[in-house]
Amino acid sequence: MDIAIENARPEDRETIVALLQKADLLTDDLPTDLADFMLAKAPDGYVGVAGLERFGPVALLRSVAVDADHQGRQIAARLVEQLLERAKRAGVKELYLITTTADRYFARHGFQPVDRQTVPIAIRQTPQFGGLCPASAVVMKRMIDHT
Repeated sequence: MDIAIENARPEDRETIVALLQKADLLTDDLPTDLADFMLAKAPDGYVGVAGLERFGPVALLRSVAVDADHQGRQIAARLVEQLLERAKRAGVKELYLITTTADRYFARHGFQPVDRQTVPIAIRQTPQFGGLCPASAVVMKRMIDHT
């Protein structure tokens, strides 16, 4: 099955919200322009989403979700890899994420758990970090190699 990865547009908001709600992920704080969000499209429609929130040299990887009927096909991995490349091109040095269920998945992609107190202030001020995600959520970090 061919899966195309494409940039999200503001008019894709409803599709993104639906994918995230199916995965029990947050939708309240989605950026309006969706500039750093990507969608995975199968012949039967959109099946995956992932996004970045950039803050200069640091960024938050967020909203990674794949429809249950399409999981196990490396769709999330493709979305994450494309966003890692985007972050690298944008000069991001550190990429963070917050998860309550997928820490083992993201560890396979080079993310490591970090103490909440070591997270840069820009990330700590996001709605996700500041209260939308529970305090028990795992915070993870991956350095972006610029060599």
